[in-house]
Amino acid sequence: MPLATEKYWCVVPAAGVGMRMGAALPKQYLTLAGKRVAEHTLETLLRVSLFSGIVVATSDDDLIWPSLAVSRAALVQRCVGGSVRSESVLNGLRALSSKASPQDWVLVHDIARPCLRLNDIQTLITRLHGHAVGGILATPVRDTMKRANPRGEIVSTVDRTLLWHALTPQMLRYQPLCDALEQAQRTGLALTDEASAMESLGLSPLLVEGHVDNIKITHPQDLALAELFLKQQALEREQQALEREQQSSESEQHIKEQK
Repeated sequence: MPLATEKYWCVVPAAGVGMRMGAALPKQYLTLAGKRVAEHTLETLLRVSLFSGIVVATSDDDLIWPSLAVSRAALVQRCVGGSVRSESVLNGLRALSSKASPQDWVLVHDIARPCLRLNDIQTLITRLHGHAVGGILATPVRDTMKRANPRGEIVSTVDRTLLWHALTPQMLRYQPLCDALEQAQRTGLALTDEASAMESLGLSPLLVEGHVDNIKITHPQDLALAELFLKQQALEREQQALEREQQSSESEQHIKEQK
């Protein structure tokens, strides 16, 4: 179980425009299964009872975010994001500077990952209990991996045994993550995720296996796939609820028979 002195915060970078989608709106505001992508993501994060607060870093001229009901949730606050992901995350961390303690946990999650499972968050928190650095959700590479030259020709086959796909959330200690991102900013180090910032300090975050349906909306076809995953997850929850109800009914019946 988490220590009583540890707090958990969430930072959600959401200032990107999603140019690879080729859409009129940023990808986090595209419609997915009757809601905007951002709504699916935030509704899942708001169900995490351990969070003391959630900071969403949006662009300064974002007029859609304030119109969403999730933006007015008590736990949610907004800050201005940066031109790149690492700047948005760092701005989100700075927005917590008066609230977070150095060893508090921060979970950074992509706004464009709407299929995140609540039990994956719980698994991440449980596995990282007491860990000095933190870790990330990830999935082992299952396909054969090739290394190419600039002409797109295969140079070699890469051993996939120790390769993983990095996902989010990425759960790290507050102050070390601030330090790592600030150092990267000073040195001009390009970062694609928070774990790589920690690696630049010589630290080794833990890999925690998550579900492969925790996809990031990047290309237009990802919306259809995400909708399929959300439907599958809903069916799984319904089945689990039915099984719990049946077990409860059987337990009550057994008690009556014992009387």
